[in-house]
Amino acid sequence: MTRLVLEGLRRTYGPTVAVDRVDLEVAQGELVALLGPSGCGKTTTLRMVAGFVAPTAGRILIGGKDVTSAPPYGRDTGMVFQGYALFPHMTVAENVGFGLEMRRVGRAERDTRIAEALRLVRLDGYGERRITQMSGGQQQRVALARALVVNPGVFLLDEPLSNLDARLRAEVRVEIRALQQRLGLTTLFVTHDQEEALTMADRMVVMDHGRVRQIGPPEELYERPADLFVAGFLGRCNTFRGRVESPGTFRAGAIALPCDGGTPGITSAMVVRPERVAIDRTTGRLPGRIAMVTYLGGLTDWHVQTDAGTVLVTRPTPTDGDALRHLAPGDPVHLDWSPAAGRLLPDENPTDPTTGVSA
Repeated sequence: MTRLVLEGLRRTYGPTVAVDRVDLEVAQGELVALLGPSGCGKTTTLRMVAGFVAPTAGRILIGGKDVTSAPPYGRDTGMVFQGYALFPHMTVAENVGFGLEMRRVGRAERDTRIAEALRLVRLDGYGERRITQMSGGQQQRVALARALVVNPGVFLLDEPLSNLDARLRAEVRVEIRALQQRLGLTTLFVTHDQEEALTMADRMVVMDHGRVRQIGPPEELYERPADLFVAGFLGRCNTFRGRVESPGTFRAGAIALPCDGGTPGITSAMVVRPERVAIDRTTGRLPGRIAMVTYLGGLTDWHVQTDAGTVLVTRPTPTDGDALRHLAPGDPVHLDWSPAAGRLLPDENPTDPTTGVSA
């Protein structure tokens, strides 16, 4: 059983802390996504696991073996780089078999394993083509095959879909996830794309300034974020600042809003996902006026100006006959949400609870 364990992993560059005491366990067959903004430390963490960056402190264990000081070829890992790092002067088969050749695998076994790897990524018959003759999506599959052909104990993916267009990204991420599950690969996946992480990962690790903010399954992090950073980074949210007036009631300035529990008198922030907000022409506890309407195909965004600030509402696009079908800027509406939709979080930018305005 191959398990990846990071213990107190740290990397500094002079006075700059790139990764700060990361502790993480990735179970056999699990896909864990490292997620965060540029410069948060996710790629540095992945490169330390791969052996391309030496940790300043901490340990890396793969399958129970301490590989902290081992070279990349001694770590039982396979990595797909963001830019694929394929050799343009080689054929597809030569690229896929490069790692096997470096490991001195015999020619007969090498050919068998290359053919199997190409079959896994649906590139049968492409072995003799040059990399320059392959499309972007095909090159991405070659990079996957090259990482898979060595039968890695740990599969490492460094934003492998960033060079693909939106439609192809959606297709390939499904393929990668299905392949990972079918082969039972222990996988660490780096991305800055929230949708990729939400749809592919068993668990997500949200990082910021080198530190882990929260670890958990996608649904948990989205529905129950630990703080405002996680809430704001994982999708969109409406944020209200003020205080809990009574259990289930949050006061932002003069406006009372429904929330999930809370201790009266505590100054905090409340977040509500836009898809959890109901919008109606006549009924709802928070009145307002449409400021902007954005058509997104199957979904529509309404930006509603209220006394509690601008509230974003995302709902399925109304069909003909729906009372919301022809809402336009300036139209009066009412908003509401269930108390469970209003999640209370520590306020990292306190407000004056009498006005609801950020300090």
